[in-house]
Amino acid sequence: MVGGVAGSMLVDGTKQLAQGRRPSIGDLLLTPANARKIADRLATMRGAAMKLGQLMSMDTGDFLPPELSDILARLRADAQHMPQGQLRNVLNQNWGRGWEKRFASFDFRPVAAASIGQVHRAKTLDGRDLAIKVQYPGVRQSIDSDVDNVAALIKLTGLLPPELDIDPMLADAKAQLHEEADYAHEAAHLARFGELLAGHADFRVPALHADLTTTDILAMDYVESIAIEDTASMDQATRDGIVLRLVGLLLRELFDFRLMQTDPNFANYRFDPASGKLVLLDFGATRVVTDRVANAYRTLLRGGMQRDTALMREGGLTLGMLHPDAPESHKVAVLGMFDTAFEPLRIDGPFDFSSNEMTSELRDEGMAFAKERTFWQVPPVETLFIQRKIGGVFLLGARLKANTNVHRLISDAVM
Repeated sequence: MVGGVAGSMLVDGTKQLAQGRRPSIGDLLLTPANARKIADRLATMRGAAMKLGQLMSMDTGDFLPPELSDILARLRADAQHMPQGQLRNVLNQNWGRGWEKRFASFDFRPVAAASIGQVHRAKTLDGRDLAIKVQYPGVRQSIDSDVDNVAALIKLTGLLPPELDIDPMLADAKAQLHEEADYAHEAAHLARFGELLAGHADFRVPALHADLTTTDILAMDYVESIAIEDTASMDQATRDGIVLRLVGLLLRELFDFRLMQTDPNFANYRFDPASGKLVLLDFGATRVVTDRVANAYRTLLRGGMQRDTALMREGGLTLGMLHPDAPESHKVAVLGMFDTAFEPLRIDGPFDFSSNEMTSELRDEGMAFAKERTFWQVPPVETLFIQRKIGGVFLLGARLKANTNVHRLISDAVM
């Protein structure tokens, strides 16, 4: 992938030089042709590399060029399916030959496909209506090389300073992805969230069926529902209610459950129009939240809501968002970005998720801040995964054009 993109960049760069223009590495990388190559290659690679593309595709256009965002958006629907023969081999290896005798029906056409597996609907002889998630062969074996390929692509952009050491983050990413590729591990988290949200009026977690679950296969209830993005055409009150519930769940995961599903892919949320419940899926990226991290987020949020710079500084330092050895001007710049992010949340009234005023300000402040590359740092992986979840929920709010009061939810959680 990297070689093909680099070759295309060389050709495009030569053309621009011939026209008297000085091309930048970033501009060359993000041409529509290169973005298409990246998206196509990630869709074929599946696994870790595709997960990165899916995460990038969630951007609402405020940070990524629209060409890249639009093309990468295909990854959330265009994963490559397993041929039926390959699928049968996986099922035979996990359930044994003759497994068909346990089912009244099994649809070999996947109802969904994602980065590391695809989902099939099946009905057992004892009447269970199931969603069966089957992992693509070779995913676990390719994780390390996939992450290395993505790292090479990141380095190719030249957007990160050479002195920034991202190797620890890459090692953590590999470890996390190995956990996600263990469906027995995910099954335990699915069952735990089912317990935590049992009987909840707003959420439904599909029940686990352990007798059909293995390291490569995850069996759960099939729940009739629609994609969360399809609710964008519903009335404002419904959309506001969806986002308000997800923000509330995020706060409970962080401060009450101390257990967070950190993958914010929109496909992990669905909506059941009949019951009005949100259906929660995919618990592979679930992480334990330590007391230290939870308390630091409480301090940061309290400081942000009260406009208390000292508390924001304390929380930011503990979470690794501030570099302790950075010059004061650097810390002031980061705290200024915190202040910008919290400003609309301090108002006890509706927050317009779709307004790009705040994101535009943050982008401008971030671009100016990025020029000071000396003290760039990668926060600890615990912080990165939680920030990924927070960002994903707010991006979904923007996609649904929610306009609702989250001030009270946040205040009640941290004050």
